[in-house]
Amino acid sequence: MARTTEPTVLVVEDETSQREVLRYNLEADGFQVIMAENGEEALLQVDEYMPDIILLDWMIPLVSGIEVCRRIKLRSDTRAIPIIMLSARSEEIDRVRGLETGADDYMVKPYSVIELMARVRTQLRRSRPASVGEQLEYEDLLLDAESHKVFRQGEEIRLGPTEFRILSTFMERPERVWSREQLLNRVWGRDLYVDTRTVDVHIGRLRKALMQNGGGDPVRTVRGVGYSLG
Repeated sequence: MARTTEPTVLVVEDETSQREVLRYNLEADGFQVIMAENGEEALLQVDEYMPDIILLDWMIPLVSGIEVCRRIKLRSDTRAIPIIMLSARSEEIDRVRGLETGADDYMVKPYSVIELMARVRTQLRRSRPASVGEQLEYEDLLLDAESHKVFRQGEEIRLGPTEFRILSTFMERPERVWSREQLLNRVWGRDLYVDTRTVDVHIGRLRKALMQNGGGDPVRTVRGVGYSLG
């Protein structure tokens, strides 16, 4: 039932036509897309889905894009999410303000969709390196996303596909605590109904596999919250 979930992009744009153009191109490029029409909705979507990257229009209702960016970058659990700000403001002072607020990139409208997709992929190499086939390392663990192999202290560990995705998620952001709901969205996909207890079952399988050669348990349970690596 489960499969590798594509990186999730939050599109924050109040113009319907712009949202749909971005949705179409992002989905065609293999991304999951969630959308928000205003700043308040955007902040709620961030809390619920913890997207991998955000495309954020500056001029949106209720809470401005610049303020949404500021709030996201102030929080320790969300500041690592890359934000590409989209704006009709083309003056240098506006670009500087956007970047100083915390935006990772800034594109002026009208923009090239092809260039935007390239910038999205560039930012994903930082936030979701496993999704672009890079190797991840944490202490004595090595995960090779391209060959779909995991090694601990140089010995290969065989994981099921779901356990591999969970470990990839952990290794992309070590020491971050993931709730069961966030892991469900990230690993199983937000459109599938899976009971949160399923997460505990697969975490147990992952722990058993990682400790099969006598190593310690690298997965930490945070009571009442969720799980993290380290």
